[in-house]
Amino acid sequence: MHFMKIDLFGMNILVTGASGGIGKCIAQDLASFGAKVAIHYNRNSAQAESLAKEIGGGAQAFQADLSKPEECFRLFVDVLNAFETIDVLVNNAGMIMNSPLDMPADEWLANWNRTVMVNLTSAGILTRCAVNHFITRDGGRIINIASRAAFRGDTPEYLAYAAAKSGMVAMSRSIARAFGKQGVKSFIVAPGFVRTEINRPFIEEYGENFLIKDLSLSTLTEPEDVSPTVVFLASGLMDHATGCSIDINAGSYVR
Repeated sequence: MHFMKIDLFGMNILVTGASGGIGKCIAQDLASFGAKVAIHYNRNSAQAESLAKEIGGGAQAFQADLSKPEECFRLFVDVLNAFETIDVLVNNAGMIMNSPLDMPADEWLANWNRTVMVNLTSAGILTRCAVNHFITRDGGRIINIASRAAFRGDTPEYLAYAAAKSGMVAMSRSIARAFGKQGVKSFIVAPGFVRTEINRPFIEEYGENFLIKDLSLSTLTEPEDVSPTVVFLASGLMDHATGCSIDINAGSYVR
């Protein structure tokens, strides 16, 4: 009889946007299975350092502002210098900005550029760094946290967010197809609406019951509902699903 065991001991994993929300749960779960986690943060230094102490296993916090390209490159170098190797990259960091189409054009464009930079371009930079690192070794895995918005679209106020997440999906599939024989695997995890700090204003404005009406399940998705899938993908047990997209949206969008 074959028993399946998840063992991440000896694996170094970089998780962006890991000081809170989905990223924090991902870091906690990865560490609980033995991984050494690089916890990226931008402003939440205290939370990131506290998380590193909590999960142990050699975890460290690394600061970078992913709205600045040069800091994206620096982040990867900083983690490599500290950990020597990286086995898995989890592109989790993201942001969302309410940008109605009738807002002043310069403000709308500034919001668009920042949203695309943080949600897509930063992930692209880190993916480039990771692929170039992985192909010099025995390969590695990239796990991209996208969104159901990449597949079903979003409201006009969040065009940039949906566009960026769609770009992340195409990027992930391209990497999976291009570098599989060099050992690089790439996956998409696409959550729906998740109870996180970034979504707290929506919950307060519309109420939880209003949001649940959009779901097939009776409760909002929690960060803890997303993170186990990331652990499974990181483990290597799903390598032949490279290029796939996994939906975790409580049945609010079924493909």
